[in-house]
Amino acid sequence: MKIRLSKAIIRHFKMSDKISITKHANNRKIWLNVRNAFPHPYTKENAEWWISSMLEEEIKTKFAIAVDGKAVGGIGLEMKEDVYSSTMEFGYWIGEEYWSKGIITEAIQAITNYAFQKFDIMRLEAHVYHWNIGSMRALEKAGFEKEAILKKRVFKDGVYVDEHIFVKFRES
Repeated sequence: MKIRLSKAIIRHFKMSDKISITKHANNRKIWLNVRNAFPHPYTKENAEWWISSMLEEEIKTKFAIAVDGKAVGGIGLEMKEDVYSSTMEFGYWIGEEYWSKGIITEAIQAITNYAFQKFDIMRLEAHVYHWNIGSMRALEKAGFEKEAILKKRVFKDGVYVDEHIFVKFRES
């Protein structure tokens, strides 16, 4: 899969991405905005493990965001189960030097279109910590609406954090 954006490409990960991914992912500011499964510090071994697991995925749902041929971030989808099976959650990150350039907004729009075309879902949602105003703006620019604020839902970096839920529904 390859989706061309105006300033980037969304594509499958490849092992040659490990140096660039390590460089951009090893940033405390990024770690503060993602789940704890995303390690910090982020090492070359973490990148190798991640890329290897992505290469083994049967149904590809996690992708690199590449600028000038180098992976500088990631965006991925996760199918929910049981009564939530018509919902997918997605998350993303991009290297700090690429913040506020419109790349994430465009990537969100592209992965939203991809999710609704490829999967039989009604709802796509993103979860954002209350301090991540830039991510909230990007979601709103991409057509997502804030559905809820779950108070003190997340324990991150030693503090309780409100989680904002953004949602977009399949158009009829």
